[in-house]
Amino acid sequence: MKIYLAADHAGYELKEAVKEYLLSKGMDTDDLGAFSFDEADDYTDVVIPAARKVAEDEKESRAFVFGGSGQGEAIAANKIPGIRAAVYYGGPLDIVELSRRHNDANILSFGARFLSQDEAFRAVDCWLETEFESGRHGRRLEKIRAEEFGA
Repeated sequence: MKIYLAADHAGYELKEAVKEYLLSKGMDTDDLGAFSFDEADDYTDVVIPAARKVAEDEKESRAFVFGGSGQGEAIAANKIPGIRAAVYYGGPLDIVELSRRHNDANILSFGARFLSQDEAFRAVDCWLETEFESGRHGRRLEKIRAEEFGA
């Protein structure tokens, strides 16, 4: 599985830490930027391309995106058909697990201003290890896909 990474200036440092963490675990990553701290950058310039890559790959890839709150990044990613981005900015990992188990989320958006590196690493592990349950959740996702793709 390929993992795409994308961040704006607010998420840049956490993205770099998560990238190193994933690489240390032997994960296949593709960093789409930002490649340096630039306070004037726009998250849309890196998050939307990451979301497009995940949508094109379907089940072969996922992404972690990073911003100040993670909210704008998730909103931008969710504009791409086939993307199901969830937000995590701390607290219990239940929401991270459920985003995969019940919603088959393929992008996890981090609110970097609210998380420590250790919290992010735990969320990464939880999210990557959690499988989609399907069943009634699969039925619901099919209804979302129908709406998304106009079927």
